[in-house]
Amino acid sequence: MLSTMILRPKLLRHAPVALTGAAPAALATPVPTWLRAVAAGPDSIEDAAFAAAAALTALDAVVRRQERWAGVWRQRLALAAAAATAKRAGRVEDEVALRDALLLTRPGDDVGPAGRMLLAWRTLASRPVATLVSETVLVDVAADLGSALDEAAAGQIGDEIQATTGTVGNAVAGAVDAIAVLERHHSRAARELGPWLADAVLADRLGWAHAVPLFGLHPVAGGRRSPHAERESGQASRQRIWAAYAQAALQAMDLAAELGRRADRLLAVAPKLRAKGADAVVEKLLSDDAIVASSKIAGMSDRGLRRLFDRLIELGAVRELSGRPTFRIYGL
Repeated sequence: MLSTMILRPKLLRHAPVALTGAAPAALATPVPTWLRAVAAGPDSIEDAAFAAAAALTALDAVVRRQERWAGVWRQRLALAAAAATAKRAGRVEDEVALRDALLLTRPGDDVGPAGRMLLAWRTLASRPVATLVSETVLVDVAADLGSALDEAAAGQIGDEIQATTGTVGNAVAGAVDAIAVLERHHSRAARELGPWLADAVLADRLGWAHAVPLFGLHPVAGGRRSPHAERESGQASRQRIWAAYAQAALQAMDLAAELGRRADRLLAVAPKLRAKGADAVVEKLLSDDAIVASSKIAGMSDRGLRRLFDRLIELGAVRELSGRPTFRIYGL
């Protein structure tokens, strides 16, 4: 049934091989309509597994291109996952509010419960995959997601996941098993940490250098369980998870295509920028979700940075993301 699922050796710890002559930033082949239809509503577990395999195979090709804009792509997905996490937790913060909580808080100040959820997903998107399932990271991320996980439990979870990673036949099955390990050791933490941990294990299985936030994008990941869901068979649960991964992978590819086009525009106009420090600003825009107008960029004053952003907007290379006349935020 899962013969089409991506298979990788156990715990690949090396970075993917750098590609030469990589494809253009925009996706070369549009996602087929049939795959979107199957991912949105699979009729069987076989359909869900096939959709997940096809979507993740396509996403794997995007990841391995190692585009210059991969950083902003992962962080935008982290923002979306954090917004979905906040919603499942009954909070009102959307992506705009979460971005504000992070960027408009002074260094050292508390970003609040929702802001800490964003920090957890940003950790997933930015840290090397090999470091994610460690005691320290799991304890810190669980706390950011609103759960208390002690070091002993975190160590047991990490050890068990490491011990079972090589015994499962496909990447998504490894992610599902990671959630099961977490539920056995700390069921209360599984609701929100489960999707985060599943994405970390999936990335490890696929040999990615950095994880891509996926499973947190959809309510199936860690949502409140109804009495019916509690009685749900293991097969039905796996069908829901595979379908969620298929949908999330397609969403990630759509975002990659959009950001690829925007990054191409930014890189095309970059040679026209004469301001000192402009290169650093361009790299920041390609590597992170957004920049505030008051960011400290070596060699640039606040006024110079604002003028640079005005110029980038004029050239169609950057957007102002807040919609405010003050405390403005810029990004691809």
